[in-house]
Amino acid sequence: MSRTTKTIRKFIAALIGFPLVVLGIILIPLPGPGLVVMFLGLLVLSQEFDWAQKHVENARSQIKQIVAKAKNK
Repeated sequence: MSRTTKTIRKFIAALIGFPLVVLGIILIPLPGPGLVVMFLGLLVLSQEFDWAQKHVENARSQIKQIVAKAKNK
């Protein structure tokens, strides 16, 4: 993949992902799916950014732990 294509992909991921994360943060105290929107933004960003991938993996492991605890009760 050429350098220009990689740069365009990163730009598009940032253009879509960052507003989703910000919107998710805004929606957390308001009624609505704030955490879901924020997680979707991180998923978009994780396609091109390593730091976002680390956050997605951390969130997935925490969600799995919560689900496991809920199933045990």
